[in-house]
Amino acid sequence: MRYLQRNIDDELISWSKDKYMKPLLLRGARQVGKTSAVRHLAERFEYYVEIDLNARQDLHPLFNSGYSPQQICQQLSLIVGTPVVEGRTLLFLDEIQSCPSAINSLRYFYEQLPHLHLIAAGSLLEFALRDLPSFGVGRVRSLFMYPFCFHEFLLALGREDLVDVISKASPNQPLFDIVHRKILDYFRLFLIIGGMPECVVQYVETQDPLLCQRTLNELLVSYEDDFKKYHSRVPESLLKDVLRSVALQGQGKFVYSQVDTTFKTPQIKEALEMLQMAGLIYSVVHTSGNGVPLYAEANEKYRRYLLMDTGLLQRLLGLSLQDILMSDDLKMVNRGALAETFVGCELVKTASPYATDPLYCWHREKKDSNAEVDFVISMNGTVVPIEVKSGTKGSMQSMRLFLHEKNLGFGIRTSLENFGKLDDTQIVPLYAIGDYVRRSQGSGIL
Repeated sequence: MRYLQRNIDDELISWSKDKYMKPLLLRGARQVGKTSAVRHLAERFEYYVEIDLNARQDLHPLFNSGYSPQQICQQLSLIVGTPVVEGRTLLFLDEIQSCPSAINSLRYFYEQLPHLHLIAAGSLLEFALRDLPSFGVGRVRSLFMYPFCFHEFLLALGREDLVDVISKASPNQPLFDIVHRKILDYFRLFLIIGGMPECVVQYVETQDPLLCQRTLNELLVSYEDDFKKYHSRVPESLLKDVLRSVALQGQGKFVYSQVDTTFKTPQIKEALEMLQMAGLIYSVVHTSGNGVPLYAEANEKYRRYLLMDTGLLQRLLGLSLQDILMSDDLKMVNRGALAETFVGCELVKTASPYATDPLYCWHREKKDSNAEVDFVISMNGTVVPIEVKSGTKGSMQSMRLFLHEKNLGFGIRTSLENFGKLDDTQIVPLYAIGDYVRRSQGSGIL
């Protein structure tokens, strides 16, 4: 499959040049492009050795028979006919979750072969790591990978010019309206295609969004087929029901009783945990938001859940592609959850790839006075609320209440509007929210 530029590429190159390099564990949901990214990095090396430990069960004894890293590399060199030497070879252990002893061995590579470029990855890797909680603390570096963000999508389509103008725009310097409307067309297209690499490549090569819909359906089937591999007490049928309920419930607190199943709440909670470990959904947790760090005042009892990709979401819900492409108010399509899912996913992809920080929201539940802010983030040490609007209009009572209660200077409204300002609110287009937050966190421009 054709390789398209990813943001993770720069991180991988930086790792490969790091004087204090550690074995790298590339983590993320299945089919987000981990193997392709490693193969792309391999073009910079003299030698490349890729071992699929799921397909090569015969190689497992190398890792569980007490061999040293030097002996493992010597044996692999003989078996594959390619030198495995420090500084010249990139060694990639794919599907490493199928061989727990290989995961444990990573720490010894760091200690005994510190200059060997070693990357490991695997589908459903988190389930293996759950049983190895201290497999390589301080000796292995984790790097998290996600589907394409909107910025990467534009680059894939050869629209570096649009990426450039978005990066220079701000509430003080809006885009020309005709440019804004052009980017909105790409944004709506991204909502239906999503960021799964196979779909993005297909669209780049064919310009056929209907072909991408078929691929999205196939991906959903493959994810559901994976449920039997989760090694948990949660039935496959429950995992399917819960995944669909996440898509159906849209905005607001996740309500266990709305899951169409006879299973009890504890089992539903376990199913949600499994889906998070697989990377298929993200949780949004309530925080009081009085200061940073946000997790210090988190309330785990209030959670929302988002699917990891808008393309997968619209396929699960069977939404009308025409409605998404033509609508000036996404709330008319599916109560605004499509816009909120997009923003949540962009915030996940904007965060540091070396950690998995949760998403936060704010919710106040009082008689005749409910209020909710869609997302709350920490930006340059300041708490910033983000209100998602699925169209170009909508009240901001909840965000203004939050700003007043917390004595904050400003909030962000993200919508189909152009960049702009409104009193204590900075207006950022939905398509620019990831780029804007990333720039603002790094430069302190807000």
